Amino acid sequence: MSPDTETPVAAKDGRPVGAPRRARMPRTTRWALVLAACALLAGGGYYAWQTGFGQDSSEESVITAVAQRGDLEDTVTATGTLQPKDFVDVGTQVSGQLKKLLVEVGAVVKAGQLLAEIDPSVYQSKVDGDRAQLLNQQAQLADRKAQLDLARLQLTRQQNLDRENATTTEALQGAAATQQSALAQADSIRAQIKQTESTLRGDEANLGYTKIHAPIAGTVVSLAAKQGQTLNANQQAPIVLRIADLATMTVQAQVSEADVPKLRIGMDVYFTTLGGDTRRHYGKLRQIPPTPTVVNNVVLYDALFDVENPNQALMTQMTAQVFFVASSAKDAVLVPLAALRPAAAEGRPRGPRAPGAAKGASGAATDAARKGGGERVSGIDPRSQYAYGRALVSVVGADGKVADREVKVGVMNRVSAQILSGLEPGEKIVIGTRAPAAAAPKQTGSALVPKSPTKGGGLK
Repeated sequence: MSPDTETPVAAKDGRPVGAPRRARMPRTTRWALVLAACALLAGGGYYAWQTGFGQDSSEESVITAVAQRGDLEDTVTATGTLQPKDFVDVGTQVSGQLKKLLVEVGAVVKAGQLLAEIDPSVYQSKVDGDRAQLLNQQAQLADRKAQLDLARLQLTRQQNLDRENATTTEALQGAAATQQSALAQADSIRAQIKQTESTLRGDEANLGYTKIHAPIAGTVVSLAAKQGQTLNANQQAPIVLRIADLATMTVQAQVSEADVPKLRIGMDVYFTTLGGDTRRHYGKLRQIPPTPTVVNNVVLYDALFDVENPNQALMTQMTAQVFFVASSAKDAVLVPLAALRPAAAEGRPRGPRAPGAAKGASGAATDAARKGGGERVSGIDPRSQYAYGRALVSVVGADGKVADREVKVGVMNRVSAQILSGLEPGEKIVIGTRAPAAAAPKQTGSALVPKSPTKGGGLK
């Protein structure tokens, strides 16, 4: 060592003389950090205990419902329109000007009542001409009868003279020919008379068609022509008005081809109308015509049923929301459909099962349906899983413990199910589980979370 080199002298705290003094953390700050770390560890432990252990035995971790008594229906829904069961489009069979229109829309008419008149002038003239021609032919027939009688007398005279050899053969033959000619002329006039009578009957019928009468009793629901309008019946019979019997209405409901197999003739059906104050009108399915209607590649079949309409509150072309009752139950024990699980699933534990325990494949599907609010799983109706009438429900006991119980299922729809046995009204059942609480967000700050390192690897 060079004698010129000076050795630094150490201070009392062991640092070299001239070295910068290191900042020392106050004691109160160190204790605050320790207490904050302990509080964080304690909160995390409590949260882990609640989510990992407490949920398995707490009734608060599941969503429950209470079995209740009520009425249940399994229905097929459709939309339809109302039409009168019996109606007639009244037209005219003759052409001409509509001279008189004696009814208005809404008028109640009787069968045979006069509704309208076509100008009869042309048809009356034809009838008058036919009658005059008929009189002329009848007069001609009388003349031919007189000539026939004369021809018969002449033939008789010639025959008497011939027996006495007082006449010639030519005279006798001429008298016979004259009689035959008179007879043929009389027959011709008779044929003409028959033809004229036939023409007269047709013209009289056309004259009668100028007066339009009601074919049935009912209500005038529409008018297709106006008074003074000229109607042409040469190509097709023009419609003047429509008469409908509104005492009985027919509902024409359009049912999807997937729901048609659920329908049967004679089944109960009811419907409501817009603005009908939820009033139900009841009937029975009468007919399902075999020819469908295709709308935007959707196949729809018409389902027809009749309903009485004594006060005529139901009107033509009203929209009806139709419900075909496939099955129903009165005063039954009802539970939400989400509470049911298949009873024959393999690997399903029989007995108490804590929420969150292992489930079979069908159980997972059922839970998925529960979380989805009872929707179909993979496009399959959940009701098909209980086709044999057996299912499992999770019942919450008085002590808060959850236990599986097998029940017998009756009528079901997409919301509720009838329990025939295995469950009593008032018992609590599980319909789902609550999602775990979200984890608390991480606290940020210099005391708990270190700052990000710099590119050189040190702390800022």
